Amino acid sequence: MEGSSSSGSNADKSRTLGMTSAISLAGPKQQDVVKTAELEAYLREAGMFETEEELQHRFEVLGKLNTLVKDWIRQVSLAKNMPEQIAETVGGKICTFGSYRLGVAGRGADIDALCVAPRHIDRQDYFSSFYDLLKEQPEVTELRAVEEAFVPVIKMKYENIEIDLLFARLALKEIKDDVNLMDDQILKNLDEKCVRSLNGCRVTDEILNQVPTRDSFRLALRAIKLWAKRHGVYSNVLGYLGGVSWAMLVARTCQLYPNAAASTLVEKFFLVFSKWAWPAPVYLKQPVDPKLGFKVWDPRVNVQDRFHLMPIITPAYPEQNSTFNTSLSTRNVMVAEFQSGLSITEDIILNKASWDYLFQPPNFFAKYKHYLVAIACARTAEDHLEWYGLVESKIRHLISSLEHNPSITAVHINPAGLTSIDEDYKDVPHTVWFLGVDFNKQHHANIDLTSDINKFVEVVYKHGTLSKAYKEGMEVNCKYVKRKQLNQYLSQETLNKYKSKYKLNTSSCSTSNNNSSISLDNSSNNIAGTDDVTSSEHVAEGGSGSKRKSAGGESVSQDFDSLHPSSKKFKSKHTAEPSDSVNGDSNGDSTPATCGADHSPPSVVPPATPLAAPSAAAPTASQQPLQLSS
Repeated sequence: MEGSSSSGSNADKSRTLGMTSAISLAGPKQQDVVKTAELEAYLREAGMFETEEELQHRFEVLGKLNTLVKDWIRQVSLAKNMPEQIAETVGGKICTFGSYRLGVAGRGADIDALCVAPRHIDRQDYFSSFYDLLKEQPEVTELRAVEEAFVPVIKMKYENIEIDLLFARLALKEIKDDVNLMDDQILKNLDEKCVRSLNGCRVTDEILNQVPTRDSFRLALRAIKLWAKRHGVYSNVLGYLGGVSWAMLVARTCQLYPNAAASTLVEKFFLVFSKWAWPAPVYLKQPVDPKLGFKVWDPRVNVQDRFHLMPIITPAYPEQNSTFNTSLSTRNVMVAEFQSGLSITEDIILNKASWDYLFQPPNFFAKYKHYLVAIACARTAEDHLEWYGLVESKIRHLISSLEHNPSITAVHINPAGLTSIDEDYKDVPHTVWFLGVDFNKQHHANIDLTSDINKFVEVVYKHGTLSKAYKEGMEVNCKYVKRKQLNQYLSQETLNKYKSKYKLNTSSCSTSNNNSSISLDNSSNNIAGTDDVTSSEHVAEGGSGSKRKSAGGESVSQDFDSLHPSSKKFKSKHTAEPSDSVNGDSNGDSTPATCGADHSPPSVVPPATPLAAPSAAAPTASQQPLQLSS
């Protein structure tokens, strides 16, 4: 049974893993084994394990893709006048990473994979001839290329399995099946995009190398991934944590409690990271420098690294921060959720609650009285697939802008892309995202969000234009919605999904006591009003130096500064947002585009939508009447 034992075939008891020594070497008691068995049973019922048939299907699909890659490389080699005898031996292969490689893929999970090619095959070949080859395959659907991304990728469904396929060209004449991607010297003479693509596989394998017992790690990680998704804190692009970041946090917990059962690791996970002295970085191992000249995360050298609020550093060279999109708002939400998770898991360990209690979603749509809704729509489903991803990747700009508005005390983005029942979008492919907002109770005058929303809209259209992703009919809008109006935008079925079976304390994530009232002026996003906002106290970050009794009765020191000795050196500037040069936006998103006919694409404005792409025939976003009801 996965995770039910503290020993495992992968454990190496002689190794000391991590930057510090373990907090506890205690092994599991009988109660821990029982709780772990209960946890595994719950996760199986929740679909966090694949069936043997699904596992076999994925294996077969990867085999077919691997064969396709080898055939394509051979064909391109021949087209480049390589002798046939040599072309037959140049090789090429598919490598996996992410949840599939970690061994924690659940039902319906996608596969992250890497196409590794020899030196005479370049990225242009990959996004042209290989893309065309995929289009010819009857098994491939929803194919799209994102060539200009920070990590270029081809996305598709192969026999209904979602696959993100990256590309890396090695400086080798041929790629053998046993090529060692963990050798740092393999990065020599590679461009940065290839290095970033290779890092997916290198980081995943290094995470597995840095955990003492893989079975316990995997079961604990399955639990944390399900918890993060249910609690709306699983999304790297929107400023929460992605799969690799959650894996690294669980791996660090395993290093601190190397002999613990999975159930204990879940509780200790919440204990450690609810008390962590952010922005002190999380490391799994001592960084190394093979002198290859690639930029690594180091706030002492790189100024932009000092602005990162929740750094979790990848364990493979070149070390990078996997959470550069995290903002002050998203970090506050996660810390509050960590603290809530600690309270619940302590009750579970003490038999006061079941595991089901931990995985109940907080009611996001009851937590705030004020919401903003970002809407992306396009004329066709195919266009929307591309537009949706672009808009989602820019919502962090809206969050950052709202954070710096003195009239706003809290912003909370729900990462789920939802479908609206709004009549304006009934027959239009669209996605909506909701942001809960708390307003400053001291600001009784009109609250103007025009500038914040305009900057977001302009960033989206500018990037769409520069990346040539924009097509006629693509729109991005933003509306203000009161809590009592949510049923005009979302079905009751959708709202019910966010209701817990239990009475949960949801105040920990709402961060202000507010008596502002709001209405919308038709000529701008001015907010003034009469609705009282529920009072709630923001949960402050846990300090170090205190002591508490764990659920199991052991005294645990909370001096977590000792876990990251460099924490005192790196003070984050909370008022700045991450540099776009770090997160891959090289198109100048940090400076909003000038809004006018010569700079932005035309757009069709549906009735009662406040903002749209400016055109020669329409006023700019700041001039266009806002048709929002208060």
